[in-house]
Amino acid sequence: MSYKIIRLPEVKNKTGLSRSTIYLSMAKGNFPKTISLSERAVGWLDSEIEQWLDKRIAASKVANNESS
Repeated sequence: MSYKIIRLPEVKNKTGLSRSTIYLSMAKGNFPKTISLSERAVGWLDSEIEQWLDKRIAASKVANNESS
């Protein structure tokens, strides 16, 4: 199985979130957790970030339809 791991700059670019918002959301359990790559490096599974984005988009569409 092949995994793509992305680092913080790409996560920020994909989500539009700041570093502090990403880590705060992780602490609250609302964002995918990091994967330790080495002693001082972490990354995220690209597939988990994509799934998180899909859920956010779907929730936004539902909220927009309810308010219309």
